[in-house]
Amino acid sequence: MSWTISGTYVAGCSCAVLCSCPYDGQPRDAKGGTDCLGTAVFHVADGNLDDVDLSGVAFAFYNHFPSNLSSGNWKVGLVVDSAASDEQANALERILSGREGGPFGQLSQFYGEYLGMERATVSLTDGERRGLKVEGRTELSYEPLTGPDGSSTKIRNAMFGFAPEFEVGRTKGRSDAFGLGYEASYGETAEYVFSSEEAEGASQGRA
Repeated sequence: MSWTISGTYVAGCSCAVLCSCPYDGQPRDAKGGTDCLGTAVFHVADGNLDDVDLSGVAFAFYNHFPSNLSSGNWKVGLVVDSAASDEQANALERILSGREGGPFGQLSQFYGEYLGMERATVSLTDGERRGLKVEGRTELSYEPLTGPDGSSTKIRNAMFGFAPEFEVGRTKGRSDAFGLGYEASYGETAEYVFSSEEAEGASQGRA
């Protein structure tokens, strides 16, 4: 089977700014904790798993990283927007759990526990208050870091990046899903492309 998904994501986590997970560093929060609890919401602008159209679907990917990412033993969980069909939700679960190969197939070698899939309203928010929302679980606002010229701060070519280049910033809010509760601090956003047939040298992706 072949698949591809592309669109925009916003992510937030418990790490102090800047989160070191994308470059395989030890996570650290503002209180000195050494794990990373996070949520990334993806809107799929265009995508499919074989003949299952995934365009327009949103989903949230939850993580607990107990150490630097390549040390493994991750806990991950998935929430698919309640507006998606069961067929779409099952297709996304197959992709995100790693069963359909591609970048999430590579990342699944680091999974210590897959926490399953749930359904709820999942969305990205735009305008003056950018952020993400997962009904009854997570609501985070996002504000980018900026440089002296006022443009947003970006990171490129990170080992575990969701995209080859992504904007970084701060998040505020609270999340509690799959038994993973945290106060948000760090955030990032970018356009992304994941596919079962990755281009040579493509970013590995981070979950």
